[in-house]
Amino acid sequence: MHSKRLNYGSNRVFDFLVLWILPVGLLLLLSALFFVGNRNVLHRIVYILFSVPTLFLLCMRPRELKDLLREPLALAFLAFSAWALISLLWSPEHSTDTDLFKRPLNTFMLFGGCGLLLHYRNELFKPIFFSAAVIALVVCLCNLVAFAKGFEPGMRMIGGLGALDNPLLSSHIFGFFCVYWLYVCMTTDRLRVLWFSLPALAVMAAAILATGSRTPLLALTLTTLWMGFVSRNRRAAVLISCMFLGAAALLIIAPELVTERGTSFRLEVWGLSLQRIAEHPWIGHSYDSELYLTLANTTELREPHSFALGVLYYVGIIGFIPWIFMLGWALYKSFKERAQPLFILASSLLAYGIGAGLTEGGGILSRPKEHWFLLWIPLAIIAGLSIAQRHRSLLRMPVRSIKNEAFDRLCSNAHVIEADGLGPKVLRLEDGSFLKLFRPRRWYTSGSFNPYSERFASNSEQLRTLGIPTPQILGLYRLSDASSAVSYTPLPGLTLRQALQSLDSSLRESLVERFGRFMAQLHERGVYFRSLHLGNVLLMDDGEFGLIDVADLRIYPSSLRYALRQRNLRHMQRYPQDRNWLFETHFEQLVKGYASVASPSATAKIREQVQSL
Repeated sequence: MHSKRLNYGSNRVFDFLVLWILPVGLLLLLSALFFVGNRNVLHRIVYILFSVPTLFLLCMRPRELKDLLREPLALAFLAFSAWALISLLWSPEHSTDTDLFKRPLNTFMLFGGCGLLLHYRNELFKPIFFSAAVIALVVCLCNLVAFAKGFEPGMRMIGGLGALDNPLLSSHIFGFFCVYWLYVCMTTDRLRVLWFSLPALAVMAAAILATGSRTPLLALTLTTLWMGFVSRNRRAAVLISCMFLGAAALLIIAPELVTERGTSFRLEVWGLSLQRIAEHPWIGHSYDSELYLTLANTTELREPHSFALGVLYYVGIIGFIPWIFMLGWALYKSFKERAQPLFILASSLLAYGIGAGLTEGGGILSRPKEHWFLLWIPLAIIAGLSIAQRHRSLLRMPVRSIKNEAFDRLCSNAHVIEADGLGPKVLRLEDGSFLKLFRPRRWYTSGSFNPYSERFASNSEQLRTLGIPTPQILGLYRLSDASSAVSYTPLPGLTLRQALQSLDSSLRESLVERFGRFMAQLHERGVYFRSLHLGNVLLMDDGEFGLIDVADLRIYPSSLRYALRQRNLRHMQRYPQDRNWLFETHFEQLVKGYASVASPSATAKIREQVQSL
């Protein structure tokens, strides 16, 4: 009994950290630099709300760590970090800073945390990114207004609020969120979202130009080309055309923004860096070595202004191999899975980071700061998406945009199974498959971030991996009026409500007991079906139970807590016929079946819920 209580408590802690703490930690990681006083506050936020919880989660369930270690990006990062730490053996420094060991662990926890979050709570990923982007938008708009009021020739906008105190470093963050709004403009099918995203994109682009930095302009050019390459649609062509027109307009209206500072000594810096790299080309100068570059004008710099050159200097060619593998594999994986829009977003952010890293940066492993937005955050997101896809919690199936004429042809001679005041909801098509329609929700609701048709398909795939029969998904569609639809092969059989109506009392008792066992299996596997009732449970021809209409469903990391189990029963008690069969006439059979799978304490909570009525 004590071990069961301990296990129950452990599950509740695991669920709380994954479902609530990690989302808050990711949101603050993406947005805190805009409002915290200094970077040390950001470090503490990331440690407390993301890194430490992730480490705790991986220790609680070693299988999650094993799953993370199946990801090529995570393995490549471990190889890169291991070599960096090995390079401390030939460090010129007399003492080793313990912080050098924490940095790789902290970054690896970013990979692990993104993997856990995107596997167990991926429906929050888009709202988190949107919230962070809105925070960035508001801060940049305020900064631009203040900058315009006090503008003098030669001024560069630093960042104003928060911990942003350098024009170039600020431009990295502005560019990161500029890519996000560019992605929204490229992928949204909702006119209201597009009309909001276009001005947001313009504000972030203006913030980049106000910093006077040219690095993000190069990075945005590469990002635009990458997005056009992976999307290959009409919007991509328009995007690339606008990029060239914008570049031409910039060169005509304000050419000094590009040409005024020449090469900013980049060529000289790179030449000096290559000379230092040639001293130890294979093993590097060590992870914690110092780099001093003295230019012809006696200016001294401490970084090579290139991520690639920085990796070669610190850890040599041996360390460069896993580093370049991470970039190449992430782009390849994203291109391969480009049917999933989140891979387009993550790879576009990575393309931006690669472009910015051509002329900026040099440190290979750092604490959370602006450089994380260029490489580590995009790489961690791609690794997390890959893990989620392997668990089928992320859709592999593309969503097809379908015009009204093609949709009418698809639905010709279809039989309406279910309808409401707005029209048909479920259709049986000529080929025997079903088509379920989902009307558009308000733009700020969760349905706009995660369409219910995609939830239906994703939940169906996940349930099938758990051994629970659900409809086989055939296709996903996006309609011109912002509605969505999913086509599927229906399960053969009767609803449990229909089956109970046709049976005598003795057979009904047996079926109710089997349903109690099935309900307990759902709860023990973490399946919370909000709309669970006898009309959504199917008794199939082979005698097994299946679920239909699964859009309103969530799969938790652990078995359901008692409150959710009781809430499930309260929903079924709303239907008079279900209440009579399950909780009045045959309640003891229901409890008997439930107790054969669930723990005595969980069964007692179920009994308590019913008897309280």
